[in-house]
Amino acid sequence: MTPQLDEYLEAEIQRLLTESGATAEQGITLQRREHRLVLGGEVESAQRRDEICRQITAHFPDVEIACDIGIVRAAAPSEVEEIS
Repeated sequence: MTPQLDEYLEAEIQRLLTESGATAEQGITLQRREHRLVLGGEVESAQRRDEICRQITAHFPDVEIACDIGIVRAAAPSEVEEIS
């Protein structure tokens, strides 16, 4: 049986993302679009994004998931910033 895409399913997924030791992620948004759930937000690496998507599809195999999570390009400064 396919779970209904509603606020209860969204809450379950948010709880999984927040409480799981593998992810502990609070910055992921969920949007219901037709018959799928779209994950959004930004994380620091492609590996983290892939782990989040893998974990959700593993826990909710009957839910169609679209992973639209972006990667934040955070690098060390290339030059010294002078403050006057």
